[in-house]
Amino acid sequence: MLVPLLLLLLVSVPPSLGAQLPNQNQAKEAPIATNGQPFPWDRMRLPKTVSPLHYDLNLHPNLTSLDFSGVVRIELDVHEDTSTVILHSKHLQISGALLLAPEGVKPLQVLEYPRFHQLALLSDSVLTKGRKYEVQLGFAANLSDSFHGFYKSSYRTSSGEVRVLASTQFEATFARGAFPCFDEPAFKANFTIRIIREPRHIAISNMPKVKTVELPGGLLEDHFDTTVKMSTYLVAYVVSDFLSVSKTTQHGVKISIYTVPEKIDQTAFALDAAVKLLDFYDDYFDIPYPLPKQDLAAIPDFQSGAMENWGLTTYRETGLLFDPDKSSASDKLAIAKVIAHELAHQWFGNLVTMEWWNDLWLNEGFAKFMEYVSLHITYPELQVDDFFLGKCFEAMDVDSLSSSHPVSTPVENPTQIQEMFDDVSYDKGACILNMLRDFLTPEAFEIGIIRYLKRYSYQNTVNSHLWESLTNLCDSDDLVEGRIKHREYCSKHKLQSEASKWHSGDELDVKAIMDTWTLQEGFPLVTVEVRGREVRLSQERYLKTDDPSLTEGFLWQIPLTYMTSASSTIRRFLLKTKTDVLYLPEEVDWVKFNVDMSGYYMVHYAGEGWNSIIKLLQHNHTALSSNDRASLIQNVFQLVSVGKVRLDTALELSLYLSRETAVMAVTQGLGELVPLYKLMEKRDMAALENQMKGYIVDLFRGLIDRQEWADSGSVSERVLRSYLLLFACVRNHAPCVNKATRLFNQWKESDGDMSLPVDITMAVFMMGVRTPEGFDFLFEKYRHSMQMSFRSRLKSAMAWSPQTDKLQWLMEQSLHGEVMKTQDLPDVIVSISKNPHGYKLAWDFLRAHWHTLIKKFDLGSSTISFLVTQVTNQYSTREMLHEVRSFFGSLTEETGSEMRCIQQAYETIEDNIRWMDTNLPLLQAWLDKRTHRVSHEDL
Repeated sequence: MLVPLLLLLLVSVPPSLGAQLPNQNQAKEAPIATNGQPFPWDRMRLPKTVSPLHYDLNLHPNLTSLDFSGVVRIELDVHEDTSTVILHSKHLQISGALLLAPEGVKPLQVLEYPRFHQLALLSDSVLTKGRKYEVQLGFAANLSDSFHGFYKSSYRTSSGEVRVLASTQFEATFARGAFPCFDEPAFKANFTIRIIREPRHIAISNMPKVKTVELPGGLLEDHFDTTVKMSTYLVAYVVSDFLSVSKTTQHGVKISIYTVPEKIDQTAFALDAAVKLLDFYDDYFDIPYPLPKQDLAAIPDFQSGAMENWGLTTYRETGLLFDPDKSSASDKLAIAKVIAHELAHQWFGNLVTMEWWNDLWLNEGFAKFMEYVSLHITYPELQVDDFFLGKCFEAMDVDSLSSSHPVSTPVENPTQIQEMFDDVSYDKGACILNMLRDFLTPEAFEIGIIRYLKRYSYQNTVNSHLWESLTNLCDSDDLVEGRIKHREYCSKHKLQSEASKWHSGDELDVKAIMDTWTLQEGFPLVTVEVRGREVRLSQERYLKTDDPSLTEGFLWQIPLTYMTSASSTIRRFLLKTKTDVLYLPEEVDWVKFNVDMSGYYMVHYAGEGWNSIIKLLQHNHTALSSNDRASLIQNVFQLVSVGKVRLDTALELSLYLSRETAVMAVTQGLGELVPLYKLMEKRDMAALENQMKGYIVDLFRGLIDRQEWADSGSVSERVLRSYLLLFACVRNHAPCVNKATRLFNQWKESDGDMSLPVDITMAVFMMGVRTPEGFDFLFEKYRHSMQMSFRSRLKSAMAWSPQTDKLQWLMEQSLHGEVMKTQDLPDVIVSISKNPHGYKLAWDFLRAHWHTLIKKFDLGSSTISFLVTQVTNQYSTREMLHEVRSFFGSLTEETGSEMRCIQQAYETIEDNIRWMDTNLPLLQAWLDKRTHRVSHEDL
């Protein structure tokens, strides 16, 4: 599953021990069923006495009455003698429970325990170990009005007619709300699905349709082929009036894109991308895609970014639909990444699935990482490598708090499971895989992951299975025959010889290295001090806290890379201890560690180290790659937060940015500098705030003024243009304001018919929204547009209105969900929270509608986490900390008080307060000195 773009404890215990975790997994007192009888199971995780082999699932959704009914027949394999079958069911009315045994059909008694979403089926006779049985259950429920389970979605045609459809979202624990099932990833089974529908609709599911049968009353029943063995969270079906377009891959797989009829002309790019990417993965993983088809469906109401259901991936409309005339370069990049992510899951996640949600990163970290590996090769023009580093910086933001968690973390209840879908599982997971690939070499890494996928196809895995598959690559008897490059690799490089380049005589122990990155939270800060030829190294946990005890006891095995002024050759050193020393062949002017930031760690250059780097950047910044420059900017400003570097040193380094043109370095420069004045916007300190804004505009003025107001250049240049012009207009840079205002007026006079270059539309809309008439015009365009990325930009611009009544109205419109979809409400609230005129409104709205939000978007979800952290992360006063604490402190566990994101919000505000207390006088002094220096240079 992919969380949307804006959305931007212990060690792992084996799943079998999960039942022993206190209070999370076991009922505090003996569980009582809804009928008052004792419930025969007191754990949240299901027993292993029986497991499902096959589900026959018959469904009848009614899109008029908005409910559904069905019958499920589950074939069971019995592992221990038992007279009780425990499985999941949530908010379903259960009827007609039967045991279909070799001796005949018998009724089963049904007990329900809603707290753990469990049913107990009680049999009079014993189900005998080693035998097969079937249970049959009738069930009924309303279509969900949230975004999970089997839920209702709707859309409005251009003539204003509202049409309804029904779609599924079962990850992580929502299949149990659609049919009774064993809703844990390790209970894999085959599914045969039949769906009853009206003739005006179509039904699609994981597998192709085998036949359609006419039923009495004019209804039709679609029969779908039986699935491969898979987890319940990957089951999917959609009943709608969608249209589709199709193509076939080189390997013979039929790819289809489904969407609402009026948007079918926006599917061409997604169709081509899906064909190209599925072919790429088929070859790269050396395992044929196992299904005959892959459907991609754009669902009008969708909470996350997309979902990897096997054979039927589902998406937000903005994640799939592309209009060459109205969509931007960054839209194309985003759509390609989402499709690459979901199709990677067909192998990582679907074919090989984590044993339990504690290792979710095995699914999500890999899919996130493979986005970049696949697009680098299939769509080189998208320049995806320019954007990978941003994911590692985002992960570090979360991972630098004491409320972070290890990549692999024990989780038990559905809220904790939902919380795993965060930047640590996705982005940190991807970044440590990238580090491992660089460490082992791409060839060795590819051999290892192919071995992992082949070894564990249709099975479930834990962390250690991956590390074993990446160890002793060339000693294996299960190395794939026929992969010539792999045999060549192994004849050339015994892995032991690879280890030598890491300055270590030991045999490479992938598990020992990677356990330090997956079983403990956080990441290391490596301090480097050069004394002549001697380089002294030390490591500690990087943590934004004023409690030093929290950084103790952490040790990583760090694959260090470095280059020097004397040699651009990348040298390598595996740092396994708290401190170490390495020796350079000669004395050097500068040394840069973590080359291209391929490692997930920060570097502090002690002694004169930062000064020598500042000198290099000022005189010859292109001696370092753009990734190296971006990482230096990020490192130096983050080191200010923990008192390792003075703010004036970081600001001196930032001066070189006036000559910077690379997208990652420029956006990281803005990403470190802009938050400084954003903190001031929430305080009454206009003079310093404006001084800081002036400094940033001056820094990038040359680059801003050189931007063309047209859609030209590479993807990275176009992404940078959109970013810079938007920034310049919001910051009232006169040439930008004048040009954008003039363009907006011309566009408005043409009633929106004038064609604007896509890259500049955000800057133009931001100027238009400054007046009430401009806002109303944008809203009318939003209301009538069928083009998704265009609507998305209109929505973002409207959230930047200076009129508070419009901002309040916008949030209420999104909550209502008539014209603006409720799925967009989190983005609207967060955008308004970044608006200097709207940040209090957003906070008040979040508090006032908290209970509605957690019901709609689900406790623990990445959406709720996004709301909590983003709305509060620019507060820096003790008053606001108190206000935030008193609201979240008033919640109960059922309404979210235990969520990790609340701790993250507290920590971030505390860090902001410390930063302001420490650094405001330094910032004032540095800006004054610089103003003085610049005015003297002007004389």
